[in-house]
Amino acid sequence: MADGRRPGPTASLAAVSGSGVRLSEVMVALSLATDLGFGQPPEHMLRSARIAMRLGDRLGLTPADLAAVYDVGVLTYVGCPVYGDESSALFGDDIEFRSKAVEVDLAGFPAMVFMLRRSGYGTGVWNRIRRTAAFMATNGRALLEAMAEHCAAAGQLAGRLGLGDEVRAGLEQAYARWDGRGLPKGLGGSDVSLAARIAHVAEACEVFERKAGVDAAVEMVRSRSGSHFDPEVAAAVETDPKGLFDGIDEDTVDEVLDVEPVERPVLGEDELDGVLRAVGDFCDMRCPYFAGHAAGTAELAVGAAEAMQLPPSETRLLRRAALVHDVGRFGVPATVWDRPGPLSSGDRERMRMHAYLVERIFSRPEPLRRVGLLAATHHERMDGSGYHRGVGGAMLSSSARVLAAADAYHAMRQPRPHRPAHTAEEAARLLRAEASAGRLDPAVVDGVLSAAGLPAGRSRAGGPAGLTAREADVLALLAQGLPNKGIATQLGISAKTVGNHVEHIYSKLGVTNRAGAAMRAMQHGLVGAVPGANTP
Repeated sequence: MADGRRPGPTASLAAVSGSGVRLSEVMVALSLATDLGFGQPPEHMLRSARIAMRLGDRLGLTPADLAAVYDVGVLTYVGCPVYGDESSALFGDDIEFRSKAVEVDLAGFPAMVFMLRRSGYGTGVWNRIRRTAAFMATNGRALLEAMAEHCAAAGQLAGRLGLGDEVRAGLEQAYARWDGRGLPKGLGGSDVSLAARIAHVAEACEVFERKAGVDAAVEMVRSRSGSHFDPEVAAAVETDPKGLFDGIDEDTVDEVLDVEPVERPVLGEDELDGVLRAVGDFCDMRCPYFAGHAAGTAELAVGAAEAMQLPPSETRLLRRAALVHDVGRFGVPATVWDRPGPLSSGDRERMRMHAYLVERIFSRPEPLRRVGLLAATHHERMDGSGYHRGVGGAMLSSSARVLAAADAYHAMRQPRPHRPAHTAEEAARLLRAEASAGRLDPAVVDGVLSAAGLPAGRSRAGGPAGLTAREADVLALLAQGLPNKGIATQLGISAKTVGNHVEHIYSKLGVTNRAGAAMRAMQHGLVGAVPGANTP
């Protein structure tokens, strides 16, 4: 078929087994993160993958080769946003630099001119002269080393996602060239992965066709044939240029998922946890001082959730959200993250966007959407002073409160450009101060500090008035007028269990009826929360 369409996994499989998530759906989310770090509009990599699959069909590839083209096409430049501080040291805004670099044939004199014009960008005249001189003296060695690091990181990610050797090679050769003048050095011709050779053409075609039309894309391919591009792949573009781009903007995500050449099973629950752990670790490589933040936050969050007696299903969702909560950092320039002093108002707004971006990256399918919605709450605060929505305690679930406190504590324990790492005692004091100021839930703070191996404060790890976290969830729904059966449906427990919780709630609150319980719920800011849910 013209779009490389292949049968996909059956809907019934996703409905009855595992996590309900396929690996390709996680890869699609990663591709959207790549777009952010690459300075390209949403679904750029997915459109590139569609073009790559069409080229693969024109070249008569086997299903096995098409499978590698698919994976490499979706993830080709996934490594580009990592180690952003190295690129920003040379070129300023690393995202803006990449957005322009995709239009340049990165070899020879034009590439050198392009890079020299941007070296030392925004650093002052003399510093710019110094960095430009160093760039010329080393022939851009620092940049080449950084690019090689990007490729190596992408290859390691592919391995952790369970992708094959051909896919790993394709990602590690994101900057390879047919003429051997790319990276790895000396690798050229048919020694370059076939999937990489196709992906290079497809990605450049997407950019030029989108910006200047089909004719411009064809001219670009002709000019790079035999140098950057495999001549055979380049020739496949000219077979039917207009057909290559026909409908490329329509239903992109659905189409990319539909054309997957192989039928991969739905990920098991533990498999999805492992995949999201790999994604979180990879995205922590945005800047070196973030290393281990995702996994560390997840460990604290899970420990606090267990202390608060959150149900296992909520704890698992909380772990997943914690693992990927900072993926949106890819959409914020490294110059913002690397700032040693106070942020300007503009940079502060760019920084705050990362919480929104993680929600959009994981916007589908439904299981990932729930992960993204919870992940996006990690900077919300009980008094409404957080972001990106700026909602208050009555609108934050127990899971959201745990994630916010766990993220804050773990970040305090790591160094940042504007401060050294806090000791455990200093971080605990600062976290308790946030609770005292009404920004974090005191009970949750106790749970996080307990998970960190530190003594808790005065409050119990649970809801107000000695309620467990589950009892607080039941109380919130009770106050909203839901009957026991309705509460049971919302929380996924039996009506009998709800009845037992209600009895304990009345006893602990010193009330005898729903009205009295509702008043206490409002007093403690529980009305309006979505108990056990993942949205603020």
